[in-house]
Amino acid sequence: MLIRIASPLMGPNVLAAGRIALATLTLAAIMLAMRQRWPWGQWRELALLGALSVAVPFLLFAWASLRLPAGYSALLNSTAVVFGTLASAWLKEDTLTARKLLGCVLGFVGVGLIVRLGPVDPTPQVLLAALACITASACYGMATPLMKRATQRMEPLAIAAGIHLISLLALLPGAAYSWPQARFTAGALAAMLMLGVVTSGLAYWVHLRLIRHVSPVAAISPAFMIPVFGVTWGHLFLGEELGSGIWAGGALILLATALVTGFNPMQRWFAREAARS
Repeated sequence: MLIRIASPLMGPNVLAAGRIALATLTLAAIMLAMRQRWPWGQWRELALLGALSVAVPFLLFAWASLRLPAGYSALLNSTAVVFGTLASAWLKEDTLTARKLLGCVLGFVGVGLIVRLGPVDPTPQVLLAALACITASACYGMATPLMKRATQRMEPLAIAAGIHLISLLALLPGAAYSWPQARFTAGALAAMLMLGVVTSGLAYWVHLRLIRHVSPVAAISPAFMIPVFGVTWGHLFLGEELGSGIWAGGALILLATALVTGFNPMQRWFAREAARS
């Protein structure tokens, strides 16, 4: 929702760079307070991680928001779990089972339903924006097992700060080019501030601290909740319509992510009942 508010006013280049700049400042301040060192020796690895998990997806989602409702982007973002599962299996960080493969198939079917049957006509521009969201999600998924490996050698805070700083340097030329056309309204600035400080800076640090102790698939599984909030906020605050494709496709994507991660909210209840009997 915040991207959907800010990107049409500021433009994708300025929003992505501004968001990353705020995240970099936030993380740099925390590093200074905690007296941690910047991991300059691993700049090549950080550049790859920054491209996959920050620069490319931030820019693609900001661009897609010019053509897609927030709910669409949120639902398509959840496919990062599918891509993360496939990448983790490929890099030997997890195993690929029949259940997970079925989840991957259902996830892509869900994406097709959202794009084809949602309240927005599937014009070439809409399809291209949906592809941008899926590409961004694929970047997130590919980065997850690589992040897992990086946390075994570097501090999570240092990784978070490093990938944002390098990504900022990469996006600055585009932001400078688009700067004259950007409109800095109060709403757009507030949205960018929240995106930069909270959802990028602090959230990435928390995510990297988590991924150090759990599997990559488990770490990326909270992406399941993004559609719930994205569709809700988009409908309540932006007046976005809800079509049949949103419900059917969203349900398939959530089912897919449950199959991929093995998440079953009733499992503990069944186990407790079985123990009682």
